[in-house]
Amino acid sequence: MGSISPGPPSRSRPVRVLIVDDSATMRRLVSGLLEADPLIEVVGTAADPFIARDKIKKLAPDVLTLDVEMPRMDGVSFLRNLMRLRPMPVVMVSSLTEQGAGVTLDALAAGAVDFVAKPRVDVEGGLEAYGVELRTKIHNAASTPVARLAETVAHPPRGNLSELLDPRRNARRVLAIGASTGGTEAIRQVLSVLPAGCPPVVIAQHIPAAFSTAFAERLDRYSALSVQEAGTDQPLLPGQAWVAPGGRQLRVYRNGSGWRCRTTTESSENGHKPSVDIMFESMAEHVGRDGSAALLTGMGSDGARGMLRVRDAGGFTVAQDQPSSVVWGMPRAAVSLGAAREVVPLDHIAERLIGGGENGR
Repeated sequence: MGSISPGPPSRSRPVRVLIVDDSATMRRLVSGLLEADPLIEVVGTAADPFIARDKIKKLAPDVLTLDVEMPRMDGVSFLRNLMRLRPMPVVMVSSLTEQGAGVTLDALAAGAVDFVAKPRVDVEGGLEAYGVELRTKIHNAASTPVARLAETVAHPPRGNLSELLDPRRNARRVLAIGASTGGTEAIRQVLSVLPAGCPPVVIAQHIPAAFSTAFAERLDRYSALSVQEAGTDQPLLPGQAWVAPGGRQLRVYRNGSGWRCRTTTESSENGHKPSVDIMFESMAEHVGRDGSAALLTGMGSDGARGMLRVRDAGGFTVAQDQPSSVVWGMPRAAVSLGAAREVVPLDHIAERLIGGGENGR
């Protein structure tokens, strides 16, 4: 889900990793890919969660890679027990299937920092690129404050924001949310408190194509809004939210007196599909001062330039603050550019999206 950073954060010693997977082939493959980085040390492997439990006590790893589907105990059940008894950074290893998507989203809700797909060895250059992604996410997980993540998962925000709504303005306003690493749960928490009659919402989350439908369905279950994966062209109406499909871009445009969103196959400068920058830039161009944009947790800088354009166009902009972010990369980039009018904790994002535009920009 996150972008590839230019390099790992500085550490006084290598990141110690324990690999948990029931496949001996996968354990060897992942070990080899990780040990290609001198700043990563594979301290052990485990074929199931029960062996992993003993090795965690003995080896005290910094990060766990955890297979989703295993015998004796599935990965998510083990993860829930682990986060309750000994919270630590976990990167899930998931299959790119509909079933794998649902289970992986459950794991992120249970406290996993991030996930990687099972590697595809049949694609030219695929294994090399997979190794880069895997190593980057291991370094990122090692620097993630898991106590903060566990607190966010355990105490989702609550509130009723209906009193902030102005029905006269709802039809012409559009809200936009962008995120990457840690964003599936952050977006869920924001949408869980948005009232049913709020302005339409468009969402760009870095996510594989196989996962975005399940992600939209999960958001719909937790929200008073009607949340769907965006198709080729949809009207934007109050009480609706549209999720950019993995592998496609989402753009907002004017249609007569209202708004619509459409998806495209275009590339972005930063390589993301969906790209938060592209979505925000379309907001700036077409919605202008009636747009509000929020940039949440994530690696890299996608969304920062687009958010600056939203602010320059008169729209309201808000970034998630560092203490409540899993990774303060994308929001930090926006703050550095002067793109964010406000920087607030995650549990204030929904309120500022709805009410911030009323109080000046």
